[in-house]
Amino acid sequence: MTGTNAPAGTFVRKSSPRGLRAFATTAAFATAISLSFAAHAADSYDPDAIINVGSLYEPQNLDNIAGAGQGINEAFNSNVYEGLFRLTDAGNVEQVLATDYKVSDDGLTYTFTLKPDVKFHSGDPLTAQDVKYSIERVTGPDSKSSRKSSLAPISAIEAPDDHTVVVRLSSRSISLPYNLTYVWIVNDAAQNLTAGEDGTGPYKLENWRRGSTLSLKRFDGYWGEKPTNGEVIFNYFTDATALDNALLTGAVDVITGIQSPDALAQFKDNPEFTVSEGKSTTKELLAFNDRVEPFTNVKVRKAISRAIDKKKLLNSIWGEYGTLIGSFVPPTDPWYVDLNAVDPYNPDSARALLAEAGFADGFSFTLDTPNYDPHPIVAQFIKSELAKVGITVNINVITANEWYNKIYKAHDFQATLQEHVNHRDIVFYGNPDFYWGYDNPKVIDLIKSSETAKTEEEQVAKLTEANRIIADDAASVWLYLYPQIVISKANVSGYPVNGLNSQFFAYGIKKSD
Repeated sequence: MTGTNAPAGTFVRKSSPRGLRAFATTAAFATAISLSFAAHAADSYDPDAIINVGSLYEPQNLDNIAGAGQGINEAFNSNVYEGLFRLTDAGNVEQVLATDYKVSDDGLTYTFTLKPDVKFHSGDPLTAQDVKYSIERVTGPDSKSSRKSSLAPISAIEAPDDHTVVVRLSSRSISLPYNLTYVWIVNDAAQNLTAGEDGTGPYKLENWRRGSTLSLKRFDGYWGEKPTNGEVIFNYFTDATALDNALLTGAVDVITGIQSPDALAQFKDNPEFTVSEGKSTTKELLAFNDRVEPFTNVKVRKAISRAIDKKKLLNSIWGEYGTLIGSFVPPTDPWYVDLNAVDPYNPDSARALLAEAGFADGFSFTLDTPNYDPHPIVAQFIKSELAKVGITVNINVITANEWYNKIYKAHDFQATLQEHVNHRDIVFYGNPDFYWGYDNPKVIDLIKSSETAKTEEEQVAKLTEANRIIADDAASVWLYLYPQIVISKANVSGYPVNGLNSQFFAYGIKKSD
């Protein structure tokens, strides 16, 4: 299996084995890249076709609030389960199971009207009680959802009739519709959701062969537009080379994300394949435990950031692809600002800051790194870079499950490497209890008050300011933003290319005859 038991969508993108190597991008490849959905399928296609999807991210289980990892979001989000709202591949919020909603003048009461005649895969009708139950699952004490804290303003949920849901808040929450995109509506009578499902989506679970495949069959009782295919099979691989070979040999029709620029060479000039580049939200970061010495000292954190040549690192991993962003916020977030100039690569400045912090002779620390790439490679790069300014890095390689228990839950670490895939996840820096322990009262206030903003403009202004402060504090070292590259057979089209929050909508995929 791939991934971790981390909360679904928070992290982790399990990357492929690869080494540090340069990759020269050719003009031919640049021409081959498509910035929109693949569009090579002919007008004639088979609506009952089976679409084979290749992925490295098998779910740990089938319940997104039970530590299923990012694979469950990829397979089930909007395919098997739907929410009141959906985050589109373009990053917009659209209504799905809510046909309408009203907000009270004080912003503390949201009244949702549900779409009529919606049925779960079991045949039970969707009711307001199901919605109430589903939201309370995410906000409940056993939930491991990464968005649990974002829904904390909810003080009560009422179901006055079968088609109306009233959500009462203790404080304004301008992001409530957005945050509700993370709440999948499940049948309140469903049992054992870690191994089964009962959603309202266009597909129902047909079969899950652990370690191999997860099959989704078109749900004939679906309330909305029928999928453009009959079945989708997610084929899981633990090795990226095997995944690439599966596409080359026709065992799969599309892979949800290429993991190495080296792999592109075999697809880019081949007319049998389509290469599409989308917008990523996956950030590779060096996270400090800001609660422990010497990382309580902002000068130490800034020195480390300035001692790492991030451009060289990114080029070594991804060649000409990927982006340096200087913060935790990717360009797809409304409060993005290019902050690369805050702590640019400057070893001399790093040494000076270390001296000012009382570490003229350097110090040593342990860097816990997950055992899957690119983390061990990145760890070695960081070790080499920091040695140049007198800092000794002791690398401790751990498994994904160890990372979850040791780092995420117990906060037992000095520094670690991790990938975060979420869209709009600056909110984690407003939570001092999050695993990295960043605690700046000004940032906490800005993030909290941004939720009570009366307008989106006010929200964006506050979070932009918070973003700048977090960068100035070097709360973490944001190494680079991943590229998002999807490859398919040339007769396949209609798949999403941005993969926000690792979601992969399958219902629009077509295979031409």
